[in-house]
Amino acid sequence: MSTLLRIIQFRLPLWLVSALMLIMLLGGMSGGIWLGIWLNRPQADSSCPESADVCADFAVFWDVWQLARERYVDPTAADPNRMLEGAVDGMLATLGDEGHTRFLTAAEAAQWQESLSGEFEGIGIYVGERNGELLILALIENSPAAAAGLRAGDRILAVDGASITGWTIDELVARVRGPAGTQVTLEVSRRDAGLLRFTITRARVTAPSVSWALLPDQIALIRITSFDEQAASGLRKALTAANDAGARAVILDLRNNPGGLLSALITIAGEFLPANTPILIERNRDGSQRVTTTRIAGIAQDIPMVVLINGGSASAAEILAGALQDAGRAVLIGETTVGTGTVLTPFRLNGGAQLLLGTQEWRTPAGRQIRGKGIEPDRVVPQPIDAPILLPAEARNLSAAELAASGDEQLLAAIATLQQ
Repeated sequence: MSTLLRIIQFRLPLWLVSALMLIMLLGGMSGGIWLGIWLNRPQADSSCPESADVCADFAVFWDVWQLARERYVDPTAADPNRMLEGAVDGMLATLGDEGHTRFLTAAEAAQWQESLSGEFEGIGIYVGERNGELLILALIENSPAAAAGLRAGDRILAVDGASITGWTIDELVARVRGPAGTQVTLEVSRRDAGLLRFTITRARVTAPSVSWALLPDQIALIRITSFDEQAASGLRKALTAANDAGARAVILDLRNNPGGLLSALITIAGEFLPANTPILIERNRDGSQRVTTTRIAGIAQDIPMVVLINGGSASAAEILAGALQDAGRAVLIGETTVGTGTVLTPFRLNGGAQLLLGTQEWRTPAGRQIRGKGIEPDRVVPQPIDAPILLPAEARNLSAAELAASGDEQLLAAIATLQQ
């Protein structure tokens, strides 16, 4: 999931193809890229955008490719498609935009686009990485996963009998998602319960990007799970309903929010900040900058506010948190965010694959760098890896005493801050 600030530019110049192949060689990546269908072994010629020496050196790549394909002990392992994906993934990893800039296969690209609409076919879980382990961060209300009994904090061990050791989040998502009506089996480890196995029938899942609940003491808990196409209108509805219910303060929960659309971010920021307030600075590779501001003032300009962030808050979630922090509009509580402050431009590739490439860098209105650093909270409150993140649907009917016993330390810290 993955998910993402985007500027649509569906193009991939020929010089960029060559440049990507060059970076892959110089980065020392293992594996290869299968271009033999339409390219012979490249030679240094006028079509190469680099120097003659560099273009000639690139022949080493094809030597490695040919040796791996013809001499590796297990010929079935030298699959050109897997070598392609491995080579590109490794090459992009050298750019240092971990978890953001990435290559998507045709199937992954379709899933990524689908996620931005808020609907997909699968079991309805949000997954993330903590301390090298992949685990369930949250479940979508009324989803097949929730009905089956999976819980936030469950560590995923295997999918359909295959160990997930070494898998990326994108690989895990690709294996768990699938057509409605089909089944997938997950093996998970749960604290105090040991190894558990769930066989779940996939379905069409609608994932509301915004949900809310009124907590004791008239505090509205509003959670944004992603900045998708429905997020801005969903937030406006939640704020209106909270105001009608008499809410006197807001907790905006951006934990484990992977980001999303720039347009949604701008509208959402405007609900809390005055018109023409800087939200972010867009910095291009040539050093030029452009400031993006709110357009109109929304309906939550004065209500006291706390924002929850953690190590799963990324991209647009980081930018919104940083803008509210720079403006002195909200207190940030939780843990430092991911640090993915780049704009992803999707480039269509052959066969339906896509390259999501960080083409600009985002900075906070005060000029703070997000990429590689993240947004630091005003108050650091750690959350144990398997502690629950209380969703609005779960918190809606809890008393103050039940909330205090929930184990969501960050949410409890936010409530205490607003009560003070």
